[in-house]
Formats: sequence, C-alpha cells, structure tokens
Amino acid sequence: MRTEPGTPGESAEPARRARVARPGPVARRLSRAIDSADSREINEATRDFIEEVTFATAAEILAMLREILAEDWMALPPWARNLAYRLACLQRPDDPRLLREAAADLLCFGPDWDAFAEELKERAAELEQ
Repeated sequence: MRTEPGTPGESAEPARRARVARPGPVARRLSRAIDSADSREINEATRDFIEEVTFATAAEILAMLREILAEDWMALPPWARNLAYRLACLQRPDDPRLLREAAADLLCFGPDWDAFAEELKERAAELEQ
C-alpha cells in the first residue's frame, strides 16, 4: 500500500520508493507504440509517459533517459526527450552538468532548439564561475 503525503503519522517516502525506476518502462512502452504505428496504443503510451515523467524526480528522469538512450539512441521522439530534460532541469536549475547534457540533446534535433541549447550552455558556464 502506498503512503500518500499528509496521511497522519506517515511520511511520503514509501510512496516515493514505490515509484523508483517507473519512467523506464513507460518510455519503452512509448517507443514500442510508436514503432507499431497503432494510434490508440500511441495515444495511451504518450499519456502514460507524460504522466509518469511529470511526477518523477530528476534522478528518475535522468536514469530513464540514460538507460533508454544507451539501448537505442532514437528510442524516444524529440518531444519526449525535450520534455524529460526540461522537467529535470526545472528540478535542478543549478546543475551545470545536467544543463550541458540537456543542451547537447537539444542540438541533436535541428535548429529549432539551438537557441535554447545555447542558453542552457551559457547558464552552465555562469554557474561554474
């Protein structure tokens, strides 16, 4: 049974432990759904991915990205990668290594995100001064 925050006498920690590593399976499901080209499956997998990554910690998000992308660099579509990195960066805005990693990923997908990538790299450089 998951313990929710605010339950008298209980902490939110057991609920958090129950969630560890969940972004990975939903990311794999999203990748498989896209490969299948089944629109219903894609919609469900997309919804599940967004929900899971929205409430994941930065550590969970980064573990998922690093694991999935190491297996298949193109497993996740750019929008999913951008969302995941964005949410991780919002949780760790003062982590220059993360900002650089997110910037490098943005630069892989064309000029649409180059300005954002440069901003992330500049912020990382500022943090290290």
